[in-house]
Amino acid sequence: MGFSYNKKMEYIVLEDLDEESDFFDEEPVSEASSMPISHWSHSSLMAFLRNPLAWYKRYVEKVYDMPSGPAAWIGRAGHKALEHYYGGIDKTGAIDLGLEYLRNASDFEINFGKSGRTKRAKGEKRAKMEKEYLQAINFYLEKPPKHKVVGIEVRGVAKVPGLPLPLKAVSDLVVESRAQKGALDVVDHKFVDFFSSSGGQKTLFVVQALFNYYTVQETFGKPVKRFILQECRKKKNADGSPQMRKYVIDFDACKDDFALFHRLVKDATAELASRKVFLPNPSDMFEGENSFDIYRLGL
Repeated sequence: MGFSYNKKMEYIVLEDLDEESDFFDEEPVSEASSMPISHWSHSSLMAFLRNPLAWYKRYVEKVYDMPSGPAAWIGRAGHKALEHYYGGIDKTGAIDLGLEYLRNASDFEINFGKSGRTKRAKGEKRAKMEKEYLQAINFYLEKPPKHKVVGIEVRGVAKVPGLPLPLKAVSDLVVESRAQKGALDVVDHKFVDFFSSSGGQKTLFVVQALFNYYTVQETFGKPVKRFILQECRKKKNADGSPQMRKYVIDFDACKDDFALFHRLVKDATAELASRKVFLPNPSDMFEGENSFDIYRLGL
């Protein structure tokens, strides 16, 4: 499955592949033979619910031409730094590797906005991105959470009884659970402008958590106890309060969420199977205009 084993550190690292790559798609799925996709991921499901036509372009046609905004790139750089830090590299080295990742992003991959069209404006925005990244990652690594790491950037696929398509997810960290001996926890890092108001009860978090629950359980063959979200606020809190906030989703308390999740995935799959036309969603704040461009092309 693409594992590499670091004997000294005693954790598993999987190949650094894009979440939506076809790495796990070698084997055809009989139930999905008439489907345009071979699996659901959290990002794919959310994109389908938000904007089916934009989803079709990315996940079926596999056209990846939508640049990401500065916040997304800062978050990716932060994830890259933490990947190296929890892999055994010191803080300075990890921060530098995250910065290198950010600097290697091409201009066409970044959505600089209407005010970032000139070379000078792009340079200024890049400098601001680097400043925000350095501030955020230093906040995180000032007192980083400690874990007994089992896996880093773990990508997995799970065939779940009752669901017509497999589930696919990437887990930032898989660690030994402190809440249940012999079990695992999944740790997810988020770099945010503002802390989430509903925390661990936020529906998007719970759906993401359940994707990770099934794939980590399948990959390691152990019970998965919790999904832990570590949010780091990128801008310094004026009141001096902590820049980090932790939310915990305990899967033992998620019976109703499991039932709702299964219903959602099955309904989305049924909708996908019966859909003949993919229409644009002009109200989508991220991809509304782009979805109309796709529609004009007749995809």
